[in-house]
Amino acid sequence: MNRNLSEPPVSFYSLKAITNNGEELSFESLKGKKVLLVNTASDCGYTPQYHDLQELSNAYKNKLIIIGFPANDFGEQEKGSDEQIAGFCKKNYGVDFPLAKKSTVIKGPSQNKIFEWLTNKQENGWNDQQPTWNFSKYLINEKGILTHFFDPALSPMSEEITTAIEQ
Repeated sequence: MNRNLSEPPVSFYSLKAITNNGEELSFESLKGKKVLLVNTASDCGYTPQYHDLQELSNAYKNKLIIIGFPANDFGEQEKGSDEQIAGFCKKNYGVDFPLAKKSTVIKGPSQNKIFEWLTNKQENGWNDQQPTWNFSKYLINEKGILTHFFDPALSPMSEEITTAIEQ
C-alpha cells in the first residue's frame, strides 16, 4: 500500500491502452475516477473473479473504472484471440468493462507499457511488485496515484478492496 500517496514520477494519465477491439483508451479520460487494473485469463482457477469484477464495476459505476488485461504469462491460461476472449467474458460473466488487447504483463522486453509503469517504482513512485499470478489487482486513485496492489486470491468484492475504493 502506498501510505505516503507518493506522486508518480511518470503520470498515470500519460499512459494509453489499446482495447481488445483496437481502439485507443487514453488514461487522461479517467481523471477523477478510481481505476482497477487487473491481469486476467480465461482458463484459470481465478477466472470466476470476472463475475466479481463485473459486480464491483456495477456497484461503483460512478466512481470506478475496471480494465482487464488478458495475458498468457502463467501456464497457457489465455490461449484465445482478443475476439474470443471478449466473447467468452461477455457470454459467461456478462463483462462490459473494458478489456485491453492481449499482452504480456510480467517484466521483460515485451511487457505491456501499463504494467511496466505499475511494476516500476521509478515510474509509479513506490511499487515494484509484478503480477504474482492471473487476477493480480492494482488500484489507482482519482488523482492518478497507485495506491494498492492486491493479491490474485483476494476477491474483487472483498472488504479490503471495497474499503480502498470507498476511501
